[in-house]
Amino acid sequence: MRSFLNDLVILSEDSASRSEAEPQSKDLVLACAAHRPRRNLRGCRVLVLAVLCLAACLPSPAQTALGQVLQPSAPAPSAPSGSVDPLNRTTPSGTVLGFLEAAQSGNYTLAAQYLQMSPAHRQTEGEQISTQLKAVMDGAFTGSLKNVSTLPQGTPQEGVPLDRQNLGAMVSGDVEVDLQLVRVSDPNAGKIWLISSDTLVKLPELYDQVEARQVESRLPGVLVKHQLGGMPLWQWLALLVAAPVAAAVGWLVLALLEIPLRWWARRRGQVEVANWRSVSGPAWLLAGTLAHQVFARYLGMPLLPRHYYFQLTSVALIVSATWIFWRVVRWSLRRVRTRALTRGHAGTGSLMLLGERILKAVIFVVGVLAVFGSLGFNMSTALAGLGIGGLAIGFGAQKTIENLFGGVSILGDEVLRVGDTCRIGDRTGVVEDIGLRSTRIRTDERTLLAIPNGTMATINLENLSRRDKILFKTNLGVRSETKADHLRFVLAEVRRLLYSHPKVEAKSVRVRLTDIAGTSLNVEAVCYILTRDFNEFAAVREDLLLRMMDIVEDSGSGLALPSQTLYLGRDAGIEQEKADTAVKKIADLREGKHLPFPDFHEEDISSFKGSIEYPARESAVRKEDDPGKTR
Repeated sequence: MRSFLNDLVILSEDSASRSEAEPQSKDLVLACAAHRPRRNLRGCRVLVLAVLCLAACLPSPAQTALGQVLQPSAPAPSAPSGSVDPLNRTTPSGTVLGFLEAAQSGNYTLAAQYLQMSPAHRQTEGEQISTQLKAVMDGAFTGSLKNVSTLPQGTPQEGVPLDRQNLGAMVSGDVEVDLQLVRVSDPNAGKIWLISSDTLVKLPELYDQVEARQVESRLPGVLVKHQLGGMPLWQWLALLVAAPVAAAVGWLVLALLEIPLRWWARRRGQVEVANWRSVSGPAWLLAGTLAHQVFARYLGMPLLPRHYYFQLTSVALIVSATWIFWRVVRWSLRRVRTRALTRGHAGTGSLMLLGERILKAVIFVVGVLAVFGSLGFNMSTALAGLGIGGLAIGFGAQKTIENLFGGVSILGDEVLRVGDTCRIGDRTGVVEDIGLRSTRIRTDERTLLAIPNGTMATINLENLSRRDKILFKTNLGVRSETKADHLRFVLAEVRRLLYSHPKVEAKSVRVRLTDIAGTSLNVEAVCYILTRDFNEFAAVREDLLLRMMDIVEDSGSGLALPSQTLYLGRDAGIEQEKADTAVKKIADLREGKHLPFPDFHEEDISSFKGSIEYPARESAVRKEDDPGKTR
C-alpha cells in the first residue's frame, strides 16, 4: 500500500510537470471536459475508486507491477506534421470564425482557446476577455470577414510580419485597436493561429467605449433579452421593416432615373423607354438590395450574423448585376444585328448572333464564379479546375472548336455571304447557309454540299459573285495552208470586232497569233466582258464566237479540223475571189500606212467603239425597242 501511494505521488508530480510543458493541451482538455455530462464525471469517479480499492487489496508484487505501469513516461514528442487541430485554428479564417461561433453559442471557455494567453491567465480571465472581445468585435470591427485568408500560412501583407495577420481595425469613439492574429506552435496541433495578445491588452478601454454607446438600453427588455441566431429580436424586426422601405427606395431611384431617359428619348425621336424597362426588374433588385445594406449598417448587428447577412445580400447583388449585363448585351447586339441585316451585311448579322451566344455564356460563368467567391469558396482552386477541364474539353472537342473559330473567321472576314456563287476545288454552287459547324452549298447538280468551317478557313475558294467583269478567252484554229495576209485579215478584223463591241472592255483586248506549228494556226483572243451576270456573259460570248466564225470565212480560209482528214476527192482549195479581196484590202492598208500591226492606232480604236449594234437589229431582243410595235 505504501508503494502504491508513492507511485501516486510520483504520478501527480509528473502530471504537474507535463501541465507546464503542455499548456495548450491542458486547456483544450478542460474546455472539452466542460461539455461532458455530469453522469460521465460520476462514472469516472466510481471507476477511480474501484481501481484504488483493487490496488489496496493486491499483494506486494502486484502493487510493484502497478507502480511500474504508473511510472512517469518520457516527454511526449512534438506534434507530427500531419496533425489536425480539432478547433480548426490552422488558418486565420478558421480561428476568427471558430471564436465567433463559440462565443455566440455562449461557450466562452472554448472561445478562450482562440486567444494568445498564458494557461493561468486563460483559466482566471479567459471567459471575461472572450466576452469583452465578442462585444467589441460586434460593435466596433470595421473590416470584412470575407477578406480573411483561408491559407494555412496566411496572406502576405505589406508592413506586417509573415507570422501575423492584420484583419482590420476596431474603432469606437477616439479609441482604435487593430485586430491581429499571430501564428504560434502547439505541441499537439502544430502551427495554429491565435488572436494576438497585443490586441487583448488594449481591449478593456475599447470595451468601455462600446458599452457607453449601446442603444439597447432604450429598447424594451423583451426585444433585447431574447435572441435568435445570435442576434436580438429588435434587430430582426428592424431588418424585416427595412425590406419594404428598401424596395420603395429602389423604386423611387429608378423612377427618378427614368425622367432624364424619357427626355433624351424625346430629343432623339426614339422610344428607348421600353428597352429601359427590360432591365428595370434586375435594376430594382440591385437598388433595393443596396438600400437594405445601408440600413443594416446602422443596426450594429453582431459580427458573425453581419458576415452571413452581407454574404447573402452580395449574392443578390451579383445575380441582379449579371441579369442586367445579360439583358444589355442581348439588346445591344440584337440592335447591331438588325442594322447589319438592313444594310445587307448578312455575315455581320450572323457574327453578331454568334457573339451574343458566346457573351451570354461568359456572363453566366462569371456570375456563377462570383457567387461562389462571395460565399467564401477558394476560387483559385476552382479556376485551376476550370483550366484543366478546359484543356480536356479542348483536346476532346478539337475539331468542333476548330469549326467554331473557322465559322467566326468566315463571318468576320465576309469572304462568303449567303447567296454568293463560289467555286471550291472542282465544285461550284450557291451558298445557302453559314452555320457554327459547317457551310452548306447548293451545287449546280442541285445537291447539298456541307463543308466544315475549319476546312473552309484553310482551303482556297473563289467567290464568283464578287467579280466585276468576266474573262473571255478563246483560241481560233485557222487552217494551216492559210497565207500570212489571209491571217493578217483575220487578226485585224477580230480586233476590230472586239474594239467595236459595247460589252467588251477595250483596254483589255488582246488578239495575237500564238502558234503556227501543228495542224492549225492558233489565234488567241482575250478580253473582259463588262457584266457580272453569267447568263449575259454567255450570250455575249456566243455573239462574239459567231462573228469570229464569219471573219474567218470572209478571209477565204476556214477553221482547222481537230483531226487529220483524208481527202478522196479533188480539193477545191482556197476561194480565189475572196482570197484576192482579202489580199487587196491588206495591200491597200499597207500602201496607206494603216496596216494594224502590231495594233490599230488609238484614234482608230476610239472610232470603232460602239460601231457594232448589239444585239443585232434582227435579234428578237430588240423587238421591244421597235417604236411601231403595239402592246
